Amino acid sequence: MSLRARISSPEPADGRGEVNRLVAVYRAKLLEEIDLAEMSALAAGDRRIRLERVLGHIISREGPVLSTAERAQLIRRVVDEALGLGILEPLLEDASVSEIMVNGPEQVYVERAGRLELLPMRFSSTEQLMQTIERIVSTVNRRVDEANPMVDARLPSGERVNVIIPPLSLSGPVLTIRRFPRAFTLAEMIGVGSLDEQMTLLLAGFVRAKFNVIVSGATGTGKTTLLNTLSGLIPEGERIVTIEDSAELQLQQSHVITLESRPPNVEGKGRVTIRDLVRNSLRMRPDRIIVGEVRGGETLDMLQAMSTGHDGSLATVHANSAEDALMRLQTLASMSEVEIPFLAIKDQINSAVDVIVQLTRHADGSRRVTEIAVVDSAGREEYRIVSVCRFEARPMAADGRVHGRFVYHPVPRRVAERLHLRNEVLPLVFGVADHEAQLAVRETRAL
Repeated sequence: MSLRARISSPEPADGRGEVNRLVAVYRAKLLEEIDLAEMSALAAGDRRIRLERVLGHIISREGPVLSTAERAQLIRRVVDEALGLGILEPLLEDASVSEIMVNGPEQVYVERAGRLELLPMRFSSTEQLMQTIERIVSTVNRRVDEANPMVDARLPSGERVNVIIPPLSLSGPVLTIRRFPRAFTLAEMIGVGSLDEQMTLLLAGFVRAKFNVIVSGATGTGKTTLLNTLSGLIPEGERIVTIEDSAELQLQQSHVITLESRPPNVEGKGRVTIRDLVRNSLRMRPDRIIVGEVRGGETLDMLQAMSTGHDGSLATVHANSAEDALMRLQTLASMSEVEIPFLAIKDQINSAVDVIVQLTRHADGSRRVTEIAVVDSAGREEYRIVSVCRFEARPMAADGRVHGRFVYHPVPRRVAERLHLRNEVLPLVFGVADHEAQLAVRETRAL
């Protein structure tokens, strides 16, 4: 294998040592020649250009003799090691990679199109991996060591990062980088089969008519992506407050306030939780509140906000079905330090939650809206969920894809009337259910 191939791609075992040696040698030479004070004064882009120029002079002066392409690849690898994230840098620039998972120095996985793929690359040592991790966390003024072995942060470029190291991790340092999800339009989501046009019209009506919507799904099903898409349907001119652990939403409206929680500092002080931000947002005169994910006592505050004048709010929750989503909300709300009976929490949920959108990632890696359900219960009665659209999947086909069809059901009359009062048109495929039809749908669901 040529030197160019060994430098530019994940190397086989027999070439890895040579490439790592070259990169280490020229990285050391580069550090000897640069002025660190001068480098720190440069912007990030200018810093890279400066390093590439200095390294080019070193290679011209001292060798080795390389072709133009090989020379460019070696310079790229060395500068990535000195300034960027080493072997991870090309992965971060690959638009097809949605997640990077480093399980110790020996294993690097990526997720592409919903499927995991083991790459034939590795870090030269645990020390090199730890240097990369430390470079990542230092950009957000965090540190990772035995006293603080877990870090959850967001890079300035938007990627979410999780780090866990020994002694908590027995596999060595583990690094997970989730790419910043780009904003999808509803038309694009229709194009990839995540939903269809009729569902899009219904969801658009719900958002514009200020229904409170909960997006539910397991990890990696695309909850944040759908939440971002739905938020794009909010009319211009409303004051929107977004609250997230790691700011990922990319709202296009002009009047958006973005709030992000803050972990404690190295002394264990200064923590600002999602609950703190939800409470504060109520004093900011929001028209709508969007919570990236509820996972604790802030759920109670969010439910109270939804049922006391902040209609049209959006949030996500980890759950495997629409029914599970309501039970999960009930459990999370009970985690508040305010002791409230389950019946009172049930009253809050029935009053606050209007629509649940359930997402699923199928065996072929595709992500779909598998159910749209409306909450048709009130007060402290048991939860009643009416499914108005479901995806009926067929067994995986010979092409390795999961196919199926979307099935529509009538919406409760009160929902149709609420849409009508807001001048929103209910797509004809849904229709309006009378009381007996609703009972039949619920009995079918129970079976």
